[in-house]
Amino acid sequence: MTSAIFLDNVSISYGETPITHDISLDIAEGESFALVGESGSGKTTVLRAIAGLAPEWTGTIRLLGEKRGHGVDRASVKACQMVFQDPYGSLHPRKTVDTVLSEPLAIHGIGNRGERVEEMLRAVGLDRRFRFRFPHQMSGGQRQRVAIARALMLEPKVLLLDEPTSALDVSVQAEILNLLKRLKREQKLTYLLVTHNLPVVSFLCDRLAVMRHGRVVEVARVVQLRSGDFSDPYARELYAASGGESVSV
Repeated sequence: MTSAIFLDNVSISYGETPITHDISLDIAEGESFALVGESGSGKTTVLRAIAGLAPEWTGTIRLLGEKRGHGVDRASVKACQMVFQDPYGSLHPRKTVDTVLSEPLAIHGIGNRGERVEEMLRAVGLDRRFRFRFPHQMSGGQRQRVAIARALMLEPKVLLLDEPTSALDVSVQAEILNLLKRLKREQKLTYLLVTHNLPVVSFLCDRLAVMRHGRVVEVARVVQLRSGDFSDPYARELYAASGGESVSV
């Protein structure tokens, strides 16, 4: 099976501070994969390195078979996009939804912008009335739908999801998770999800990697998550702390 995301001995640092150590992952096209672990374990840093936002790393990163450079480049931006945790902070407060969604198309010289914007709004469950609204005129769930739409404007094959529901009300979280599941199926996407919420992993993902202190301590299938069948003591501890529950959507 073809790899969508491949990391081989990736160590990431911020200046003199090492964050991750020898991370190796192989995520297949069409797979939904999660990074879980306590805060500060390096999960989001891995996403940022893949997205080109954490350029100080050693090792090998490949996206859809292409070797990843240290930084942001047009090819990788079209192939891979990131959805951030805070749907308000990730959207410019003085830009309308239309501007936010049109910008990637303008940067990459893609036409039919109005049509594409309305098509993507429909895809994330928002009608055309939202097109000229500002972020403060929308709920948190609606803003996160816009953030997901923005990430999909260039038709990437890989989405990096950084705690995409943790800033939302519990009642809205299930809506966004169902949306992500549908979009993955319809657009044949690959997901790499960062979360601390194991029920979310159980609902959305195929496999997961447990991280601790910047290292991957175990890679497991979701069936192991549902049964608590982990070999690493920390992974078992994480499972016990979650209560071993499944997400209800």
